[in-house]
Amino acid sequence: MAAAKEPEPLDVAGVGLGPFNLSLAALGDGVPGLRAAFFEQRSCFRWHPGLLIEGATLQVPFLADLVTLADPASEWSFLRFLRERERLFPFYFAERFHIERAEYDAYCRWVSENVPGLHFGHQVDAVRWDAGRGLFEVDFTQVDARGEAAALGRSFARNLVVGIGTAPCVPEGLRPQAEDAAVPVFHSAEYLAHREELVAAEHVTVVGSGQSGAEVFLDLLRRRPVGREGLHWLTRSAAFQPMEYSKLGLEHFTPDYTRYFHGLSERVREGLVPRQGQLHKAVDVETLAAVHDELYRRASALDGGWPDAVLTPGVRVCAVEGPGGGRLRLRLDHAEQGERACLTTDAVVLATGYAERPADGLLAALDPYLRRDGAGRPLVDEEFRMVLDPAVTGSVFVQNAERHTHGVGAPDLGLAAHRSAVILNALTGRECYPLPGRTAFTTFGLRGGRSGAGAEGRSATVGV
Repeated sequence: MAAAKEPEPLDVAGVGLGPFNLSLAALGDGVPGLRAAFFEQRSCFRWHPGLLIEGATLQVPFLADLVTLADPASEWSFLRFLRERERLFPFYFAERFHIERAEYDAYCRWVSENVPGLHFGHQVDAVRWDAGRGLFEVDFTQVDARGEAAALGRSFARNLVVGIGTAPCVPEGLRPQAEDAAVPVFHSAEYLAHREELVAAEHVTVVGSGQSGAEVFLDLLRRRPVGREGLHWLTRSAAFQPMEYSKLGLEHFTPDYTRYFHGLSERVREGLVPRQGQLHKAVDVETLAAVHDELYRRASALDGGWPDAVLTPGVRVCAVEGPGGGRLRLRLDHAEQGERACLTTDAVVLATGYAERPADGLLAALDPYLRRDGAGRPLVDEEFRMVLDPAVTGSVFVQNAERHTHGVGAPDLGLAAHRSAVILNALTGRECYPLPGRTAFTTFGLRGGRSGAGAEGRSATVGV
């Protein structure tokens, strides 16, 4: 009996199926002849399910869907989704530029259920480079609905795209309680799963002043009795500050700025990112206004009294102790005053952000081939490709794991389609999707670049 013919290798295997690899899969579906498969250990697509609070909107316009900014004619656009759901005219009359998070999640799930080549319930365990075949080996485990191993498998691919996303970040001193299921300390990523418990608690403390912290605080405030709010909102930031949302400020989330940032030295990039918090770590103006409006409404209803809600910036939560006597004690440090204090509370929501999931374990077999920067992080070239030893002829692309080389736009949904187009052009070696030569009115830097001064190779003289 003749041996079974080995399947033809994939052109690209994707690890993880968040919005970014889902964008790549959707745009890849429009590339004739592209053999692609994407593996995700979860049983289905969900986008931050713990934060799909009623009325909460995306911080980017609906045009920042999975495909439109690279291919407005794609069948996987948000507008196509609305047409399929017979909501195109209602959306038109609603005049919404920023859609609700729940609707974005529904749109992504629609794409995930219809684009071919997506494999949910498949946990990628390891990848290796097979020098003899000139291919990557991708080992995976199929898991059942309970998350238990059902079968093992292996695929071969010429290229990889790693999009394993981010994980909730908890400060080290707060981890013991946050990791104890019996203690009411939750990351904001789990908010909706614990909302009833939090609303019922006598006192709740929200830690962190990004968008998630503001939305959680506002939602709890609206659900608690006037005059008996029992809420603290703490942040180590100097203020509850608004997101930079001016039109020129938003040009930091363009391919032009990404190219500029990538061209800077590692030392300059390292110092630049921490100074750009207001571009991505603050709160949109509408949410801050809604918090103030709700507090003012409650103060008016109390006729001279104040809501039982305390908002304090400049405070670091050093530790959580307890529960003792059924309550928690937070140790607080106010650096500007040089004072320390304790706060007794019944539950804590940590809106302390997310960190890139480390891919070291997944890529352990490729470690000898990886080139790293001075901080030990993988080098990533302008086309979102890890810099590998020339002995590896395939490419490993990354999605949302390149802030250190590409800047604050790495996790931004508005750059998803463009990055996917860049990756598809690079791995196919042809222009599957035309890329714009210029995307910002701002000229970043004085030399080179498709939109910079001296862009045509001439020297530039700048007068001040």
